[in-house]
Amino acid sequence: MPPLGRLRATLWLSRAMSLGVLEPRPPGKRWLVAGLGNPGLPGTRHSVGLAVLGQLAQRLGVADGWARDRRCAADLALAALGDAQLVLLRPRRFMNANGRSVARAAELLGLTAEEVYLVHDELDKPLGKLSLKLGGSSRGHNGVRSCITFLNSDAMPRLRVGIGRPTHPDTVQAHVLGCFSTAEQELLPPLLERATDLLLDHIRERSQGPPSGLVICGHVPA
Repeated sequence: MPPLGRLRATLWLSRAMSLGVLEPRPPGKRWLVAGLGNPGLPGTRHSVGLAVLGQLAQRLGVADGWARDRRCAADLALAALGDAQLVLLRPRRFMNANGRSVARAAELLGLTAEEVYLVHDELDKPLGKLSLKLGGSSRGHNGVRSCITFLNSDAMPRLRVGIGRPTHPDTVQAHVLGCFSTAEQELLPPLLERATDLLLDHIRERSQGPPSGLVICGHVPA
């Protein structure tokens, strides 16, 4: 049986989503954090955004607090970060349609694109490299492109998690959709921890003042 506090949070989130917006609006900022990926395909490089979100939920103590919302075809969890509120989102649609889930949740919660964080894999960064920036193009990422299309904006901050690009162009699809190798899996725990640190630090900073356009990078030593 879930703890009373977690049960209350789940019920509160369900009621809030049913109302479309959160009323009365509590003090502090509210953010939607979406991990992009393919449902049912854990452990693949393309779904590393979902792995980061899982680590984030664990860090915030809501790993058992996911609730399914059929209107946005996603699993949601509510967490507190100081005075800020975080709504974590795992799409139940495939990567190319992740944006439909993200945009619908943002609409129901009354959030702008600037208040929506995307966490996703990045081919052009080696495994262990992280980058967090505000807005910009999709850089060829289909999940991000979907979010830009359905949110009608490219202003979303993104945490990009490097997965490395294979040498031969013909193997890119297999690389992206494949699972991490044994050697790569050893790098994942510290990578997910560092990704969570970067994300939470950035959200804390933006919750306390005007947003910064600076790019924040990180690296996990091999």
